[in-house]
Amino acid sequence: MLKNYRMILEYDGSRYDGWQKQGNTNQTIQEKIESVLERMAGVPLEVHGSGRTDAGVHALAQVANFHADVDLSEREIKDYLNQYLPEDISVKSVERMNDRFHSRLNAQEKTYLYRIETAEKKRVFERKYIYGLGKSLDVEAMKRGASFLIGEHDFKSFCANKKMKKSTVRTIKNIEFEEEGSRLFIRFTGNGFLYHMVRILTGTLIEVGEGKRKPDELKHILAALDRSKAGFTAPPEGLFLEKVCYKE
Repeated sequence: MLKNYRMILEYDGSRYDGWQKQGNTNQTIQEKIESVLERMAGVPLEVHGSGRTDAGVHALAQVANFHADVDLSEREIKDYLNQYLPEDISVKSVERMNDRFHSRLNAQEKTYLYRIETAEKKRVFERKYIYGLGKSLDVEAMKRGASFLIGEHDFKSFCANKKMKKSTVRTIKNIEFEEEGSRLFIRFTGNGFLYHMVRILTGTLIEVGEGKRKPDELKHILAALDRSKAGFTAPPEGLFLEKVCYKE
């Protein structure tokens, strides 16, 4: 009998081409997990992630689910996966769910964390996990700019997919700023995010922090529905999928 399992994963996305399996590469998180599950179950299995993190983006708590017919406990499945997965992918938990649970379709909201180093030289051993901007930022101006992004809006200006056919309306519940020495952490919580949306939002807010844009420009960028009006796409190494929430 097929049983539905939910996994919580963390991974270092540095050497991967993103979460989603692709025809032209086997260097994706989904591909690595599915290959181990196939070995465990003896048949091909499909893993559904809560969202598709891009190439180079990390996850602290990606949620995924799969259906399998195996005579193993949840702990044994977790241990098997961790034994055979690469060291930069870790399964934190495995839990049996009801058959209707789907990690992407049932997700209520997600939180992404973006980490920025404003000091002149980023730390060598952390260079893959923080954006080494190397410039000081006006965080208060960034907060004022971010206030225009809260709520339900059409975020087409912040989507890198120009051929997007589906709705680009999303709701951002919260944008939090946390300063820790020379580091700035920005957390975006919302009901869903478009392709490169968090990185484009971050790049645009950085331009506000650098004084290249006024905070109230954000409302005009939203209204323009034009990617060329927003700022640069911040690099992937600073971005982490931090949390996915479900209605239990």
